This record gives sequence, C-alpha cells and structure tokens, in this order.
Amino acid sequence: MTSAEVLPRETTGSQKARKVPAPPRAGKGRWAVRVASVAAAAGLWQLLTVTDARLWLRFDRLPTLDEIAREAARQLATQVYLLDLLQSLIRILTGFGLATVAGIGVGVLVGRSGRTRDVLLPLLEAVRPIPAIALVPVAILLFPTDEQGIVFITFVAAFFPIMVSTRHAVRALPTLWEDAVRTLGGGRRHVLRYVVLPGILPGVFGGLSVGMGVSWICVISAEMISGEFGIGYRTWQSYTLVDYPAVIVGMITIGLLGWLTSAVVELVGRRITRWLPRAEGSGR
Repeated sequence: MTSAEVLPRETTGSQKARKVPAPPRAGKGRWAVRVASVAAAAGLWQLLTVTDARLWLRFDRLPTLDEIAREAARQLATQVYLLDLLQSLIRILTGFGLATVAGIGVGVLVGRSGRTRDVLLPLLEAVRPIPAIALVPVAILLFPTDEQGIVFITFVAAFFPIMVSTRHAVRALPTLWEDAVRTLGGGRRHVLRYVVLPGILPGVFGGLSVGMGVSWICVISAEMISGEFGIGYRTWQSYTLVDYPAVIVGMITIGLLGWLTSAVVELVGRRITRWLPRAEGSGR
C-alpha cells in the first residue's frame, strides 16, 4: 500500500477526532446556586420582618413570609384570583402579539425602504420617547372601552422596542449576502425570504424579550389606573385597603408571570436560531 493511499485514511481519522464538543448545559451545581440565592433573599426578608427591623428602611410595616404564604393560599382558592390572572394574560398576549406583527413589519420597511423611512421615521421618533403609560388619558378618550385602551397601552409599550431592534438588525445585515442572492438571479422576494428574515432573527428576538418586559410594566400600571380586573388592579385595590400581604402576593404574581413569559420568548428564540454558535455555559 502506498503512502498516497494511507494519507487520506489518516486525515479522515484525525478529522473525526477533532469534533468540537457541545457546550455544557447548566448543571445541578448552577441550579443549586440559583435556588440558594432565592432562599437567602427570602430568609433575609423573614429575619427583617419578624424582628421589626428599622435600619433606615422600615421593615416593621411589611408582612412576614408566613402572612404572605397564608394570603397566597387564600387567593389561590378563589375564582377572583384566577380571573385576574387570565385577564392580565389576555391583555398581554393580545397587545404583545399585535406589537410583534406591527413592529417587525414596520422595522423591515423602515430598514429596507428609504422612502418609507423618510415618511414614517420622523413620526415614530417623535412618539417613541413618550412613555406608554403617559398615553393612558388619550387611550381613555380614544377607545370606547377601558379594555381596548389597556390593550393599546400594552401594544405601544412593546411596539417600539421590537421595531427599533428590527430596524437596526436590517441595517446591520452585510450587503454581500444580498449581492450573492441577486447574482444568482434572485429578486426582492428571495432576498427577503433567504437573507433579511433569517438574518434579523437574533436582533428581533432581543427586541421581543425587551418588549415583553416593558409590556408587563405598562399593563400593570394601566390596570391600576383604569382597569376593573387584572393583577395590577387587584394589587392597587389591596394597597388602598391596607392589605399588605395581598400587595406582596400581587407583586410576586406579576414577577412570576413576567419571568415565565420572557422565558418562553427566549426559549422560542433559541429554538428558531439554533443554527447560531453559542458561547460555552450560555445554556439555561
């Protein structure tokens, strides 16, 4: 057997031995640290509230974990709590869904078309700095029902982060990719399908993650101002009734809902963009 015949086999064997290992996922140790950090914060809260600590901050006015747990168990057994939960989720999903479609569409148009950018961008940039919660009086006057106004506030809150992230992602695409498609005979539709939409996905999901968090902030605020149902409305009502354990339960519920919905957005983003290279230890 000649050396020329041996060399390809040796090269093939060395290539197989050089496979890049997959990045390690979050192990038991990392999850133990995360759980321990939450437990430590809860333990510190319990210590400060039980001892009625007044270390400039007045923890003597706050409920203990025992009182919060009893209130949470009481609310979980009622239909009102579940109704408020469902109402807030419907508002979030409706406003966020509309903002996703509109934000991505407008972001692509503004990023790709100079004429559309000249027409829409000045108006969008003039409205974007206005906090969505500041539009509550306008929403009350504009829409026939409070429910539609709250969804509108949620939509506005999520729209701008999604639109801006999409626009920047479109503008950041290498022109070489589009030139390659056009060289092969592709038209605008092919460029949009095979270059623009896949290329902007990481930036789009970054905007979606931010938009989801901002949506929760604004929908809760809108419920406090003009809602009749929802977690925000019930939390504010508990505060006016000086029911502080119920206030903390509402805050915990808001935090859990925000975390879960943001985690779903990030999970979907990671599944859709699984072709991207991942840094080691980036898995949850």
